[in-house]
Amino acid sequence: MAFSVSALVLFGVIVAIFIRNKQLKTGHAIMAALFGFMLSQSTMAGPIQQFLASVSKAIASIAG
Repeated sequence: MAFSVSALVLFGVIVAIFIRNKQLKTGHAIMAALFGFMLSQSTMAGPIQQFLASVSKAIASIAG
């Protein structure tokens, strides 16, 4: 299932606006979940997972 980059950008901008304005309500949280779902189905999923894994390893090495 492939999604266009324009849809991901649209959802990303909407979520960023809601977070910036501190107005993330129930409907907005659903929008954020849809954005996360679409992002996980895109080609960006691999690099994002690698980045998050490296960040968690860095935090673990600092904390431990």
